[in-house]
Amino acid sequence: ALGRFTDGPPPQTLCAGRTDAGVHGLMQVVHFDTAIVRSEISWVRGTNTFLPSDIAVQWAAEVPDAFHARASALARRYTYVLLESPVRPSVDAGRVGWTFRPLDGDALRQGATHLIGEHDFTSFRASACQALSPVKHLTRIDISRRGAYWRFDFEASAFLHHMIRNIMGCLLQ
Repeated sequence: ALGRFTDGPPPQTLCAGRTDAGVHGLMQVVHFDTAIVRSEISWVRGTNTFLPSDIAVQWAAEVPDAFHARASALARRYTYVLLESPVRPSVDAGRVGWTFRPLDGDALRQGATHLIGEHDFTSFRASACQALSPVKHLTRIDISRRGAYWRFDFEASAFLHHMIRNIMGCLLQ
């Protein structure tokens, strides 16, 4: 999209992180260098013209030369939404996890407390994970419920490939 908008080769981009297949990325920060001068709103609207309908640039800003989308990130957040229902999701299919078994919120929260802090999360990473270190600092896990929907909010220094999926499987078990 950037290449089409700038009518040239696409600039090299660097993202703050990656998302697993089937995961919806929100507030992803991407940076690139270019000599082209455009207004910030022009970068937003122009790039969005060439993106598919399920992806949209929300804002653009010039950043200092020392800025690095991945290395400058202070934290990362991940939200997992789970439907507790005897029947699989329909309208939310592909957008929420699902369990047909009743959940115990107190037990989930108690289990989650053991994951807070700096730990070696090797047991929760995918075999294809390319992270240089499995040691991550998980600073927060908030678990809340609204009706049949559970929300799990995680905040960490970084996440490993499939880390949250695997943590969720263990918490639910």
